[in-house]
Amino acid sequence: MWLSDNLGIGLISVGLILLVIEIAVLGFSTFVLFFVGGAAVITGLLMQIGVVEDTNLNATLYVSLFTALLAAFLWKPLKNMQKDVDPKKASNDLIGLTFMVATDISAERPGMHRYSGINWRVVSQDPIASGTQVEVIAVDVGQFTIKPCK
Repeated sequence: MWLSDNLGIGLISVGLILLVIEIAVLGFSTFVLFFVGGAAVITGLLMQIGVVEDTNLNATLYVSLFTALLAAFLWKPLKNMQKDVDPKKASNDLIGLTFMVATDISAERPGMHRYSGINWRVVSQDPIASGTQVEVIAVDVGQFTIKPCK
């Protein structure tokens, strides 16, 4: 069978696939696939250069060992890396959008505005009368924060 004859290359391939899934699909949110993928790549490389005999038992043992070592040494630095988040909100093309409100809006009574096929909740700290031209000053999920245009 191809896999048993090319165990090192198979481990490298599986490891790279796991790394791609962890980084590209999961966005580096969990580290499990990263550790296992890295361990598989290391074990596969060691098998390819002849340091480790290419048997299924060795593959299992070395992948387990390298997974534990990677987790032990990289867990804290990777966890700290996740904490470095920029507190500044991302810019949004919807900020600055102007439109006319159809209903009276206040802090207690938000309104609705349909834009680009989506019904957006419209909020304001100050009361705004219907028919007033307003500008979007902040965008959250499904919500525009507005102020009257000057």
